[in-house]
Amino acid sequence: MAGLLIVALVAILQFANIPATDRPGMAVFDTYQRAAPRPYEDAAVRVIDIDEESIARIGQWPWPRTEIAKLTDRLAEAGAAAIAFDIVFSEADRTSPEQIARQIGGSDPALAATLASLPSNDERLADSFALSPVVNGLFLVRDERNTELELPSGMAIFGSSPTEAPTGFRGTVQPLPILREASAGLGSLSIDKDVDGVVRKAPLLFLYGDQAVPALSVEALRVAQQAESTMIRTSDGSGETPGAAGAVVSVQAGQFTAPTTAQGELWLHYTDNVPGRTIPAWEILEGTGGSGDSAEGIEGQIVFVGASAVGLRDLVTTPLAGQVPGVMVHAQAAEQMILGVYLTRPDWARGLELLVVIVLGVVLSVLLPKLGALPGAIVGLAGIGVIAAGSWAAFSSLGYLLDPTFPITVIVLVYGLQTLLGFYQEERQRSYIRNAFDRYLSPEMVRQIAANPDKLELGGEEREMTVLFCDIRGFSRISEQYEPQEVINFLTGFLTPMCDILLGHKGTVDKFIGDAILAFWNAPLDDPDQFKNGARAALAMNAALAELNQTMPAKNGQVWPDDVQIGIGLNAGLCCVGNMGSQQRLSYSLIGDTVNIASRFEGLTKQYGVAILIGSALADQLDGFALLELDRVKVVGRDAPDTIFALIGDETVAGCDQHQMLSEQHREFLSAYRSQKWADAKRFLTDNAVSYEAAGLGKLRQIMMARIAELQKVPPPPTWDGVFQATEK
Repeated sequence: MAGLLIVALVAILQFANIPATDRPGMAVFDTYQRAAPRPYEDAAVRVIDIDEESIARIGQWPWPRTEIAKLTDRLAEAGAAAIAFDIVFSEADRTSPEQIARQIGGSDPALAATLASLPSNDERLADSFALSPVVNGLFLVRDERNTELELPSGMAIFGSSPTEAPTGFRGTVQPLPILREASAGLGSLSIDKDVDGVVRKAPLLFLYGDQAVPALSVEALRVAQQAESTMIRTSDGSGETPGAAGAVVSVQAGQFTAPTTAQGELWLHYTDNVPGRTIPAWEILEGTGGSGDSAEGIEGQIVFVGASAVGLRDLVTTPLAGQVPGVMVHAQAAEQMILGVYLTRPDWARGLELLVVIVLGVVLSVLLPKLGALPGAIVGLAGIGVIAAGSWAAFSSLGYLLDPTFPITVIVLVYGLQTLLGFYQEERQRSYIRNAFDRYLSPEMVRQIAANPDKLELGGEEREMTVLFCDIRGFSRISEQYEPQEVINFLTGFLTPMCDILLGHKGTVDKFIGDAILAFWNAPLDDPDQFKNGARAALAMNAALAELNQTMPAKNGQVWPDDVQIGIGLNAGLCCVGNMGSQQRLSYSLIGDTVNIASRFEGLTKQYGVAILIGSALADQLDGFALLELDRVKVVGRDAPDTIFALIGDETVAGCDQHQMLSEQHREFLSAYRSQKWADAKRFLTDNAVSYEAAGLGKLRQIMMARIAELQKVPPPPTWDGVFQATEK
């Protein structure tokens, strides 16, 4: 749903066509042009450039109109098909004789009269214009001035008035009337820049009131072909393209028809700078070009006269470069109309882009949550690649401008949001795991599971495990002494520190069975030290209980019976561990013979009078711990016997002299006992009574003394293996 929301927002933004949202797409189109500029073809278009060198040679701008007339004459004599000036001659020439006569005034009346009688420079230029196919330039402005505008030719409109063309102009900056009337054409010099200052489109027409005004490039084409008028087709007059009435479809000058935007603009596909297209103005005026007469090759050409000199401020920025003479925009627009090579943004482009955004966005919104981050990134990158490649192919092969930015944006946003949500959900999962398992596992194990959830395999699996059962001795008697709430108070005070110890030794607390605790090691995470961790936890629980018996009775509000004792059974072996239960309720637990035997061992602690009792499988793994072999026993419900041990202490206890001496004495006792040497066995127990009592094994000594007495009365068979059959759980 989050992905679909992103798709909807991007689609709405794209459909709304909010200004400036197209800037990323325009930047992409600029990149395409830089990667594949239009290959230059000679389209019979030349630019006469008033460059820095021309200013240096001819003189400061503005040049006398006689120089402009000389330039015009030479171009006309060379056979130019049209001479279009990207200059507005809106003011009288200050170097004309009559202008100088006014300045001289009464200081030299005779000279002033002589100068005043001479033809003006503007008249000289008008005479030149009248004999040449000249197109003059004008500016349309937003303020009211020189409001009357008469064009040398009309513009025929097929369809409704082109209301979407640039409009809102209230005045003009025109050439002097004498120059305007002498010229064959008049075109607007205005160039619209995009909001980022880049010229990507050339307007081919403008609306001045209800009058259509051609651009300089269009008018130059018309004059070059000696066409009577220019034709404009709008959407409801083209018979081809549906759309709002007044949207411009094309502009035709003579035999050349250019497709346009709805505003009557031509998308420009620029070429790199080509020296052969541009001729410095000074070479024409001086006729001293490097190849002889610089006017050669002008015949039949459409010539645009403009300035690249920095001080004349007629420089624009294009997708290919900055500081490009403005006249080059008009020249390249004319070239494209002649060559029929266009960039177009078809009417269906926005619809296709919107469709791609919706379809691709919906598909990704559905797929990405299922794929995951890495496969989703691969799919997203593949989608971006396909969109980018399709847009580039449309540009390079067909000249279509298809904006890939919205489809790519929706891919990036959907993937980014889905990934963030995926991380959020993963964090929630980790938090859930922490909350679920921090009551069962040590903090370190919880951290590992949260960091690597794959380590947590749900469902049953067989593992080598260590299992601990802990039970409070005489809990039924304790329960009789207290109210239920007090019993709960006591259990909380007992179970909390015991669980802290288990978790601190990387144990997993499975469940509480009344006063009993079931815990295990080596699940859900591997624990290579499971056997020693289980043994150390059991020893720590027994030591902690002794301290609790000292401190708890003194705590205010804490219920604690006198001298609480526990029995702990430890066993190691294969278990099945995982999520078990019913479809309605599951519990992470374990089952198996190893678990049952651990429970029986806990029960045997009461009979043998030891705090911690373990089996042989675990004893084999506790090298260095203080262990004492107790007996060979068949526990209730099991036919196979096992050797049981008392866990006395850790490696420190095992190294002390008292334990080593007791261990040696007890081994001698067991050897005599199992060899049916009753007198020797009894003597060992009697001689070492103090040692047994000191080690807390007084009850074991009593049990074995009583058992020897019974065996002496009723001797076992010769094949007796020393195994005792337990009769109580």
